[in-house]
Amino acid sequence: MKEALERKFQKLGLRRGTDFILHLPLRYEDETVLGSPDTAVPGEPLQIEAKVERAEIAYRPRRQLVVHAEGVVLRFYNFYGSQLKQFQRAAEQGLRVRAFGELRGGWFGAEMVHPRYRIVREGEPLPEALTPIYPTTAGLPQRELRERVLKALAAEPLGDTLGDEMRERYGLDPFAESVTLLHRPPPGSDLAALAGRSHAAWRRIKFDEALAQQLSMRFAHRERQSRRAPKLPGDGPLLKAFYERLPFKLTRSQQRAGGEVLRDMSKPQPMQRLLQGDVGSGKTVVAAIACLAAVDAGWQAAVMAPTEILSEQHYRKFSEWLAPLGVTIGWLHGKVRKKEKLAAAEAQIVIGTHALIERAVEFKRLGLAVIDEQHRFGVEQRLKLGKKRARVHPHQLMMSATPIPRTLEMTAYGDLDLSSITELPPGRRPVTTRLFADAKRNEVLHRIRAACSEGQQAYWVCPVIEESKEGVQTAVETYERLRSELSGLRVGLLHGRLPSEEKAEVMQAFAMGKTQLLACTTVIEVGVDVANASLMVIESAERFGLAQLHQLRGRIGRGSRDSVCILLYGEPTETARLRLKVIFESNDGFAIAEQDLRIRGPGEFLGERQSGKLALRYADVFDQELLRQAHEAAEAMPEDAARAHVERWYGSKRDLLSA
Repeated sequence: MKEALERKFQKLGLRRGTDFILHLPLRYEDETVLGSPDTAVPGEPLQIEAKVERAEIAYRPRRQLVVHAEGVVLRFYNFYGSQLKQFQRAAEQGLRVRAFGELRGGWFGAEMVHPRYRIVREGEPLPEALTPIYPTTAGLPQRELRERVLKALAAEPLGDTLGDEMRERYGLDPFAESVTLLHRPPPGSDLAALAGRSHAAWRRIKFDEALAQQLSMRFAHRERQSRRAPKLPGDGPLLKAFYERLPFKLTRSQQRAGGEVLRDMSKPQPMQRLLQGDVGSGKTVVAAIACLAAVDAGWQAAVMAPTEILSEQHYRKFSEWLAPLGVTIGWLHGKVRKKEKLAAAEAQIVIGTHALIERAVEFKRLGLAVIDEQHRFGVEQRLKLGKKRARVHPHQLMMSATPIPRTLEMTAYGDLDLSSITELPPGRRPVTTRLFADAKRNEVLHRIRAACSEGQQAYWVCPVIEESKEGVQTAVETYERLRSELSGLRVGLLHGRLPSEEKAEVMQAFAMGKTQLLACTTVIEVGVDVANASLMVIESAERFGLAQLHQLRGRIGRGSRDSVCILLYGEPTETARLRLKVIFESNDGFAIAEQDLRIRGPGEFLGERQSGKLALRYADVFDQELLRQAHEAAEAMPEDAARAHVERWYGSKRDLLSA
């Protein structure tokens, strides 16, 4: 029983006493006063107390425990036999029931359904503080949480990590006073301020959390600076030959980003840089420049991509650019045999999927790790590739076509060096976006037939979010329907569950123009580059996220023709309408990311898996003044106090910041 309870606590991230202290209430219920049916407000819970008269099991309209007390009836549809006996004993002994819940009218007058209750003696004192309601998980009662929190409050040191001068400068209440008040608010506390998290006690907690995040990122950055990495100068013969052979001119943004990367790699400390740029902005060529710098200096480079299609795209692109220079390139993916993996891992540049981080894969001299679409990998996966080193730490370059909203640059990504590619290469045309209701599907089909008859190609993205068996079924059904509706056109099918060889064949046929229309899932979201594809239909577009819609749209507009993305929608929710409006009005990935953050909120936008960061639970990323103050305080805080502050908030979680 105790072990099961501990597992539930651990599921909530509650391991140390301090974790319980910082596990703060979602809301409060007032059990310090008693109400009556006469004072009940519809829809609002209250606490009543009444003498128990009798308890019985009724069978109509369904089996239920019915408890009759003076002036009120309690109903329980899910109950244990022991509860019936408990109420029957209470009636025999003349005891009372104290129940908390919503009152409503019933057959016998006022009644409560499934209230929280306690059996009490007449005159038993009421609680002196509001009752906190904590975030919990299935099978973990509030009572257990409250007991552990109060135990931790009594046992753990609540000393202040902020000095008097700092508290005074930022107008902050003491930590012990704030955290105690939030767990045990006395009667008369400002319930609205507590619920709205605007109370002074909440302000102190938010400040402390933002400060802990800032300090953690500073420590992580400083710790990286103490590690040893290979010095990769970036002025070798391979790089010079590459620049001379390159069939296009780098944009100013690409030149600037490439310069920043090469400057970092020439230092003896490991680079930790995020290269962000819109879909099609040319991040891959910057990655190739970084890889060549490693090879020029006698080291290996690894490029990890989230999907086989993207890794193969990189393999083909790198082979086209770098193989003529004599660079050996290996491709590792899930289907490669162990012996082939060992051979591929000896290449100068190794490209692959998650297969790169398997135990069997060992690099002899890994000097650079490139992680493409970094938000698609979990924290542990990114850490593993960074640890596949010989004597030193490899440099890390992370790439993302999902730009970081400027709002988050100081918080969730404050420990990374950022490079941004803010312009598209010459010849890239902006994609026109159109919205069509499902009722106009035939009109959309007519546009596809007309475009394909002119020699263009098109994608039809199926409404499949997950590559599950059900999703594949949807994709197959869509494919069959399109073949019937567009008879005469050559239609292909691509989804994530196809065998690797079949995927490659389907993509090859589309790239060579043998297939006119490709029915596909979001497997094409990254890494697909077919210049002749100028039309895309995204079916049930209201079901996709903003970042996904923008990534998908980026698969077209890569040739000389004007390109159109059609968003075919059914019955969108209010939030989905907002998303469709944003994607319709903007082609700017940075602006779209900012809107996405505002629509979804930072919790959902980041998520621990995507960010790999210690996300803020209480502080608001939109409260820029609070974040500015926390940033300022982090610079002025003494080392010992700063270490104690980070330990209080993060304890053993700090290794996440190395990702």
